[in-house]
Amino acid sequence: MTWVIVLVKDFDTAKQRLSPALEPAARRELALANAERAIRAGAAVGHVLVVAGSEEAAGLGRRLGAEILLEAEPRGQNPAAAAGIAHALGRGAEAVLLLSSDLPLVTAAALRRVVSAAHAPGPAAVAAAATGRGGTNALFLRPPDALGLHFGDRSLPKFEADAAARGVEFKVVEDPALALDLDEPADLAALAGH
Repeated sequence: MTWVIVLVKDFDTAKQRLSPALEPAARRELALANAERAIRAGAAVGHVLVVAGSEEAAGLGRRLGAEILLEAEPRGQNPAAAAGIAHALGRGAEAVLLLSSDLPLVTAAALRRVVSAAHAPGPAAVAAAATGRGGTNALFLRPPDALGLHFGDRSLPKFEADAAARGVEFKVVEDPALALDLDEPADLAALAGH
């Protein structure tokens, strides 16, 4: 079974880089709506585990029927993803789909396309590319520990190089529903264009 691991930060501190364009209450509301969208989309694909950066984020996940892993001390995306993978492996997960909660256009259909891109048997990794930054907005791994974790700046080429070094099949999915993440004020303009 595929576990969908949704990485959800604390809503009060989310989206700081959008502060030139949005007031704190609007940033918080946007982060909450995006997290809910990601959890709902993930639930249509597999067993959802929310790695929550706050009790409030955990509460959202619980209300939506997700399993919760509350971070005692949030330390960023890679440690959150590692904790989620370890938890899923301990529960018998055969594959994971790591998913950012910052994707305003995410759909269940888009997540299914990522998972189905790994159709060949054996170890596989499928990455959903972020628009224009060399980033990775979703990452399917079979088995869950097939690659190391390289989220952050220019993560896509790092995942690709890691896969090549380990002999893991690697594919990149370019999907408009997964490409836009809300990090910079310009991303809000791109969202308005949809």
